[in-house]
Amino acid sequence: MLTITQAGFAEQTITKSRFVAMALHCADEREVGAALRAFAAQHPTAHHLAYAFRLNTEQGIVPRFSDAGEPSGTAGMPVLKLIEGRDLINVCVAVIRYYGGINLGTGGLARAYGGTAKLALDATKSADFVKMQTIQLTINYKQMDAVNHALSKCNGSILDKAFNEQIDLSILLPATEAANFIKRFKPF
Repeated sequence: MLTITQAGFAEQTITKSRFVAMALHCADEREVGAALRAFAAQHPTAHHLAYAFRLNTEQGIVPRFSDAGEPSGTAGMPVLKLIEGRDLINVCVAVIRYYGGINLGTGGLARAYGGTAKLALDATKSADFVKMQTIQLTINYKQMDAVNHALSKCNGSILDKAFNEQIDLSILLPATEAANFIKRFKPF
């Protein structure tokens, strides 16, 4: 599985209708909602905002799409098929349509939405998907440099820290590294 590391954007005009697409990484449905609201705010006069996303959740892989008022299966479904076909995860792709006054028909709509989404996905950069995990860790002050070094080696990061007699950390790191990390940095 792959995920997007750099967002992609595309625009094309088909039979007087203007289509604008974005493809980006979203970790959860809240991020998807925020991204869709921001995209819609950039295009307040657009007629339709179709989208699809595919997320890795506690319940497994969750795919969703919306045709945004277009005929059923003509807008969001072609976008979701592209995401699934490329085996992308934690990804949202949205396509906005400015209606140009000419009906495209169901086949034309599917090709237009899918084609614009494909252009946006082609403009992204992607990498292998790594499932991340958040852990809580308490360390002494002498261990802080070693923790920072170990996190940089495994592409982890500190989400939160509290300095008391010891340091309480909230850490995000690849799930495959979590058990070894906890074992390595046991307090005292």
